[in-house]
Parts: sequence; structure tokens; C-alpha cells
Amino acid sequence: MVAKKKANLEALVLLLLKEKKKISVPDVAQAAGMSKSDEGDRKAIRRVLIKLVERGILEARGAARARVYAALTIAAAEAPKSQEGLKFFKAIFLSPESERLLKYVSQSLQVRAPVGYNLDFLCSYEPNQTFYLSKAQRAELLKMGIVESAARPAGTYARNILNRLLIDLSWNSSRLEGNTYSLLETKRLIELGESASGKDAFEAQMILNHKGAIEYIIESAVEEKITSHEVCSIHALLSENLLGDPSASGRIRQIAVGVGGTNYMPLENPHILTECFQIFIEKLNLIEDPFEQSFFALVQISYMQAFEDVNKRTARLVANISLIKKNLRPLSFVDVDNEAYVKSLLGVYEKNDVSLFRDLYLWAYTRSAQRYSAIQQAMGELNLLKLKYRADIQEIIRTVILKKIVGPQVVHHIQSLIEAKKLLDADSAELFKLIEIEIISLHDGNIARFKIRPSEFQEWKSLQ
Repeated sequence: MVAKKKANLEALVLLLLKEKKKISVPDVAQAAGMSKSDEGDRKAIRRVLIKLVERGILEARGAARARVYAALTIAAAEAPKSQEGLKFFKAIFLSPESERLLKYVSQSLQVRAPVGYNLDFLCSYEPNQTFYLSKAQRAELLKMGIVESAARPAGTYARNILNRLLIDLSWNSSRLEGNTYSLLETKRLIELGESASGKDAFEAQMILNHKGAIEYIIESAVEEKITSHEVCSIHALLSENLLGDPSASGRIRQIAVGVGGTNYMPLENPHILTECFQIFIEKLNLIEDPFEQSFFALVQISYMQAFEDVNKRTARLVANISLIKKNLRPLSFVDVDNEAYVKSLLGVYEKNDVSLFRDLYLWAYTRSAQRYSAIQQAMGELNLLKLKYRADIQEIIRTVILKKIVGPQVVHHIQSLIEAKKLLDADSAELFKLIEIEIISLHDGNIARFKIRPSEFQEWKSLQ
């Protein structure tokens, strides 16, 4: 019934776009005979529109209730995104097989061959005999991931950095799904429950769902195994209030689904899908190396598409379970490019080739480990952009504090100050990230760097 309703709404949206250049949620509601004000109806329509955006059929314009959707041509949908992903890959190490795979998945959808779910991709994997990550790669990851040599109860390290982990992982994982919340806005939402103005409630829900799921993972860290119940529970927490059918949360899907931007078609038979899911859980728990276990989960959950939606988010959080259990630094996907992430998955979907996704995983974990590394902070690794714009960063942060900019306005104020400097677009975006991190990290002991007195800082802080 849900699948039929979704299909009817999709057909209606495409029909409306033949008559109008752009449409909104109320437009679809009126045409479908649904309520314009009922949140359940609006949510069902919004899900269909978002799926069409993900598949490259529509593009979204505007924010919140002013958001409209317009048809997108194949050329417009593929070219800009493809270039962004390629640009990202030029900055990281790629193996020769990854280079070849990247060339294949960068071709247009019409050139790439249609494929279905390959059961052998899962079944042929033999834990501790088959490896997606080489011995050298696993050793290097472990070297980066170890926090201390002393044995601690499972989940201790994650609990110690809980506040930062909740913000970093919730923001980055949501960002990879197109969420437009900034790091500072995410921090205010998680810590104060304050939604950003002008943003869709859907985005706030996505972030808060991540918070709940991460807390659940840490609470469950003492459990010996990763159970099917735990994975389903993580999905239920991540998908709360986001699915058209509430009963689909935490349940192996009963309907066929498609994946946008690819010719890959996941399994349709729910009975076989359930069996595959159980095979996955069994193999996952037999894997001894925490990083191999992490990457295996990331690959196979994404590929299987076991749930009606929210599969990639589930995969990213489950990939952290083994790391949290072993008190290793978590994988927060910091600085990972959205389009590069999608391209990496296309290699898994269409070729069952993990090489490109593996290289992205290695790069992403290096970045995450650096973020959480006490040694890294003590060494004070030089950031050239930070050095270049040192005076600008100091000026902007000082202005925010001395002018007593109230929390919800901080992001907009920073953006305005950066825009006024008329920097290169790439530098502006990176500078914004740097300033966000600096503001989040402010405390009495480091405000002298910005020529701010303790009384000035406390006065600003009391208004937040």
C-alpha cells in the first residue's frame, strides 16, 4: 500500500512538472487531494520529492516552506556533481584499481550496465580469510586509532569525548545526506534543542536522530556481539519520524526500493533479504580485526539496502561500533565530500569493487583520527589556510563576541563578515569551517588569542 501511494505521488509530481516550471509541497498536496497543513501528508510528499532530487530528476531551490522543486536535465544533474567528486579524489591517494573504477563510475548512467544484487558478494566473504583491507592498511589504521595502551572498559573513550562525537558524527553523517545545517547550528540543536531558523524540520529531525542513535551505540558498547536487534534499533532511531510508514523503522523492508544515480537494483524478495541480513550479522561477528569489521559493515549494509530508507546513515553508525567497543578513535567522516562518497558506493553497487570506497575510508579515518588525536593537538600541525587568514579569523571571532551576537545569529553574522572580505569561494567555505571550529572550542584559557577579556567572553557566553 505504501509503495503504491509513493508510486502514485511520483507520477503526479512528474505530471505537474509538465504543466509548471516549479512546484511546491502545497502544489502536490492540492493536486493529490491531500491536506496542505497535515504534517503526515506533507512528510509523505516531501519524501517523494527528496527521492526524486536524489535520483537527479528534480532540483530543490529555497529553504523551509519557501522551497520549490524544478525539473533537472540529465546533463545538468550529472556534470557539476561529477566534477566536485573528481576534484576531491585528486586530493587523496588512489590505487591503480581505484583509478580505473573511478573512470567507470564517472561515465553517464546510460553507458553503465544494469545490475542486480549479487548474493555471492556477501556469501563468498570468509571472515579472517577474506580481507577488504590489507594487513599493512589494518596495521596503519590501528596505529592511528589507538588512544592509550591501558585496557579500559568498552566504550570508555567514546564516553570521554561524547559531546564532541555527538556533534561531529551527527553533523558529518547528516551533511552526506544533503543536510544544510552548519556545524554551529548542529551544536546548538544537540546541546540546546534549538532549531536553526529558515531550515526544514526534516533536517533537525535527522540530526537529533543521529544523536539518539550514537548515544544508544555507546550505551551498548559493553555487549559482546553486534546483534541484528542492535542494527535494527540503530535504524529505528535514525529513521524516527522520517519514514512514510512508521512501522518500517527498524524492520527489514517488505517493498522493492531503487537507489538514485545508479543502475543497481537491490533485492526485492523480503524473505531472501532477511536471510542475507542474518548471514551478514553472523559474518560480521566472526571478523576479529576492528577496522576490517568496521569497513565490512559499511560496505555490506550500504550494498544490501536492507531497510526501506536510511541505509547509508545506518551503515556509517554501525561502522563505528567495533571502534567504540575497542576504545579506538571513531570515524566521523569529517571533510568527506558528498559526491565522492556517492561515487565510491557506485563501485560497490555496480561492480562489487570496494577499492574506491576503501581508499576513501582510509583517507576519512586518517582525518577523523587527527581530529581526535591528543598528540596531533600537542604538535600543533600547521594549517596553511589558518595561517594565511589569521588576522581575519581573529577579527571575525572578536567581532562576534564583542558585539554580543546571540546564538542563532552567529552563523549568519560570520557568513556576512566573510562575504564582505570578497575572498575566493573555496577559501570562504574553508574559512567558515575554521571559524566554526574555533568558536566551538572557545574557553577561558584560549580567548587571549582573540584579544578578548574574560569578562567580555563570559558576558557573550551568558547570552548563548
